[in-house]
Amino acid sequence: MSDNKIFTIDNMSLNEIDSDSELIPLLSKEDEEEMNNEILPETLPILPLRNTVLFPGVVIPISAGRDKSIKLLNDANAAGKIIGVVAQKDEAEENPTEDGVHKMGTVARILRVLKMPDGNITVILQGTKRFKIVDFIQEDPYFVANIQSINEKRPVKSDSEFNAIIDSIKELAIQIINDNPNIPSEATFAIKNIESKPFLINFISSNMNLDVKDKQVLLSILNLKERALETLKFMNLELQKLQLKNNIQSKVRFDLDQQQREYFLHQQMKTIQEELGGVSHEDEIEEMKTKAKAKQWDEKTQKHFEKELSKMIRSNPQSPDYGIQRNYLELFLDLPWGHYSKDNFDLKRAQKILDKDHFGLDEVKKRMIEHLAVLKLRNDMKSPILCLTGPPGVGKTSIGRSVAEALGREYVRISLGGLRDEAEIRGHRKTYIGALPGRIIQSLKKAGTSNPVFVLDEIDKLSNSHNGDPSSALLEVLDPEQNNSFYDNFLELGYDLSKIMFIATSNTMSTIQPALVDRMEVIKMSGYTIEEKIEIAKQHLFPKQLEAHGLNAKHLSIGKKQFEKIIEGYTRESGVRGLENKIAQVVRNAAKCVAMEEEYNKKLTDEDIVTILGVPRLERDKAENNEVAGVVTGLAWTSVGGDILFIESLISAGKGSLSITGNLGNVMKESATIALEYIKSNAEILGINPDLPSKYNIHLHVPEGATPKDGPSAGIAMLTSLVSLFTQKRVKKSLAMTGEITLRGKVLPVGGIKEKILAAKRANIKEIILCYENKSDVAEIKPEYIDGLTFHYVKEMHEVIAIAITNQKVKNFKELM
Repeated sequence: MSDNKIFTIDNMSLNEIDSDSELIPLLSKEDEEEMNNEILPETLPILPLRNTVLFPGVVIPISAGRDKSIKLLNDANAAGKIIGVVAQKDEAEENPTEDGVHKMGTVARILRVLKMPDGNITVILQGTKRFKIVDFIQEDPYFVANIQSINEKRPVKSDSEFNAIIDSIKELAIQIINDNPNIPSEATFAIKNIESKPFLINFISSNMNLDVKDKQVLLSILNLKERALETLKFMNLELQKLQLKNNIQSKVRFDLDQQQREYFLHQQMKTIQEELGGVSHEDEIEEMKTKAKAKQWDEKTQKHFEKELSKMIRSNPQSPDYGIQRNYLELFLDLPWGHYSKDNFDLKRAQKILDKDHFGLDEVKKRMIEHLAVLKLRNDMKSPILCLTGPPGVGKTSIGRSVAEALGREYVRISLGGLRDEAEIRGHRKTYIGALPGRIIQSLKKAGTSNPVFVLDEIDKLSNSHNGDPSSALLEVLDPEQNNSFYDNFLELGYDLSKIMFIATSNTMSTIQPALVDRMEVIKMSGYTIEEKIEIAKQHLFPKQLEAHGLNAKHLSIGKKQFEKIIEGYTRESGVRGLENKIAQVVRNAAKCVAMEEEYNKKLTDEDIVTILGVPRLERDKAENNEVAGVVTGLAWTSVGGDILFIESLISAGKGSLSITGNLGNVMKESATIALEYIKSNAEILGINPDLPSKYNIHLHVPEGATPKDGPSAGIAMLTSLVSLFTQKRVKKSLAMTGEITLRGKVLPVGGIKEKILAAKRANIKEIILCYENKSDVAEIKPEYIDGLTFHYVKEMHEVIAIAITNQKVKNFKELM
């Protein structure tokens, strides 16, 4: 046995043990190995125990009073000191029979035998191995039985689940010890020092407050991992009972003592207040004066502080004004007046950081590097006020953190979404109860510097109410000519915000106050292309999710084709938030397989995607054939990127009425009316019978009626649809178009060109008609994104018809008058 004596059993009242045996050693790994390898005799004397179960390695004291038990222990102590210990099925049975004891037991070594004055004996036993009774061969003077040695099944060392269970058992045991006042705190030390996992389970099982039948169940489980899990369940139950008991006792004690406790507290508070009533809190005031001396304030700020401090000195410490003044001065001293972070002017490092954290966003990165370059040349330049606008999930907010890291500045972010109280920006006047400074000043206090990168998130979602207009309050914050002396109502003094780099974010500019837009440098961020999303997933999202789930590249890999399948079939967005969620779902599945040691494909396949994510829920529209008159492919821009839009028209006998359906806004309806009136005015030029528009009813429809649609960009598509309908001629195959129309026959430019072109390419469009003035927008798109597309730039509506309408009649064309 090991000489490492740790665990005291003084509380067991075994005062008769000599001083050398006062400490019982915990079982070491060497001792455990020795016990496991011990060869047992074929027969053993069997000692039934009334109310306990002995576990291997555990040391317990027992008191023997039955004649059979005393005889057995004396004989065994004189002989080999090895006995078999089993639990009785009925604890009250004085003379148990062979059927009255459990067949599974523990071989025990007799460590000490102590004779008591009343004739009984107390014995210290240590369990060694499990055994099973085969049959009894003797009943008197005590039981002797043939036995069979039992070995437990142990998990491999690398079994992470088993190791986690053991860690949980240790943590739970320590918690139970801490919550139970009847267990000495030294027991925690014993638990922490048990090296052997099997012995830890046996030790805790033996010492838990369980019935004999429950302990016998634990003893009988031969799979160590299963026994550990069962032990953990019993421990959880015991902890719950203990916590419930403590809560009940605490509540009862609280209810009994509450009135008396409150009375004493009130008396103590009253006494303290009386004692301190005439004191000027000199220590507190001196501390404030010391802090003020270390500040680099201008004369105006210094005088203001001294004035406010004198108000505090004159105030009665028991008055509400004193607390208000103290809070005010504490904030005043905590603000980083004149303290600025030193900018890092390493432009190459800054570019590397921006490229590392974000793929694309070239315009934003370019603007940051330009600002850093100017700062390097001229230190006193005012920081720019940028507004990044674009669809959700494209990196508007996160770019702020990267900019802060690149510049070496602190990062601050406040969300303005739903903000409706002007005081959130400007603060409350300090005379009000519970007054606070505005969120700008509070954020600077936390940042500890007066030139952080400050992100104003969701600036387009500001609200206004009877409490004022917060967007108007931001006018001063974001005006470079005024924000060097921003006035906060709580602070009552101007604060310099001019060195702060403000970055506002929005999804749209239409809801932002024009005066506020005028003060910001707007940078538009379009949605990502599929190619860009694939690169972002490969370089950022996938590695990030692997790390977050405890995996690495050896556990899972995803190819370009599979990324594209996830993007196309399971997300429809401009950004990558949804894509990250789907990648996380795939990685979680791999993590589950690794943890449960299940087989899985380490290289993700298309079939795996369907199994994990389900059947693809989104299908991109594809360009349809040109066999039907009046069907034209338009291009649309939405908040989640570009898409193609089908314009359909139908003709029927009537009186020339125009019906428009498809949940269209006023602008789109007006475009349809303009297109029809243009055709009426130029029917002969377009090769249309002038009487047709007045003899037939026209129905124009844009599918997906549940989706609201508006905007002028479908004008030329509507025109082409109506011309195709009246002439019954085919529209050119694989052609899409976008552009606004006028009554004079002009084609005007529209926005969202990049997104629309990418949507067209995804839909297998080969040719696109655009306004001539949109040519510059196409030039800004990377060549690889428009490879294989042919662009037709037009200025007049008749040019659109010449390109779009073929000379061939559609299949099943109608003979019109």
